Amino acid sequence: MKVNGVFEGGGVKGISLVGAVRAAELHEVRFHRVAGTSSGSIVAALLATGYSAAEMKLIIESAPFSKFLRRSPLFNVKVLGPAIRLFLKKGLYSGDALEEWIRDLLAKRGVRTFADLPLGKLKITASDITNGRLLVLPDDIEDYGIDPLHLEVARAIRMSVSIPYFFDPVLIPAARPQTGKRRRKLVLGRSSYVVDGGVLSNFPLWIFDGDKNEDGEEAVPVIGFQMVGRNDVRAHRIKGPISMFQAMFETMLSAHDERYIEQNNRVRTIKIPTLGVRTTDFHLSAEKSEKLYRSGLEAGAKYFRNCDPKTGRLTVTIQPKS
Repeated sequence: MKVNGVFEGGGVKGISLVGAVRAAELHEVRFHRVAGTSSGSIVAALLATGYSAAEMKLIIESAPFSKFLRRSPLFNVKVLGPAIRLFLKKGLYSGDALEEWIRDLLAKRGVRTFADLPLGKLKITASDITNGRLLVLPDDIEDYGIDPLHLEVARAIRMSVSIPYFFDPVLIPAARPQTGKRRRKLVLGRSSYVVDGGVLSNFPLWIFDGDKNEDGEEAVPVIGFQMVGRNDVRAHRIKGPISMFQAMFETMLSAHDERYIEQNNRVRTIKIPTLGVRTTDFHLSAEKSEKLYRSGLEAGAKYFRNCDPKTGRLTVTIQPKS
């Protein structure tokens, strides 16, 4: 079965998505096009560049999370250190190490920019908080005076995973005025800050809905990979403004897409229990990581056993474990 896959964002919980991808492989599912937000954009990009689920599992298990969270010297300034960095950089951690890690992984498959991928193969969402708009990359980057095919895939992912106040936002410089007959109607004349796509849509299941055949039906079935099971999440301990911002962001990610997902979308969504793990639990144990992977594998297997091979939609109701 050939499908378009859409992957929800969820920070370190992303390894559960890899488990569901493995289930897809075992059921001979081929991914035609892929899209994702935040950690879902990493899984989507690795799929688009030819990585298998087994390879992705090893990559995530060996990811240098401590390097991603390396603290700058400002943190050594008691009390005010983190606040000063937030004021100067608008984030606690730079995100540079994460971007470089992704760039190296893509380079091993011969991919640097979107020009190195089949046209339309990969879509990534991010949030422009300067202009208040959801970005679908690489397409929308043209509005900023940048050729979509020249956009680095790692840079697009960096935009999508930049959790507000946690990682520095990505700054897109003001676009230079364009001239000529093919000038875009919208070229933004001011610098823009871009953050995690989950701010505006953490589960963009709609992203491939415009692909229809002559009969008005889906040209390729769309299947969403969503992380659920919020009822058993631990309560947030709010000690100050930084932990409050983190709690606000995680609450937003957990609530807005799940509550309003329509019934016709539920039958094309794999719901993966995430066992109470939080988005920013970067010190996740190997045991918990393996349980998340197994959770995705089980949820994916159950979905593909009960879906129509032509439409990709469920033929029975599946209730995810809490």
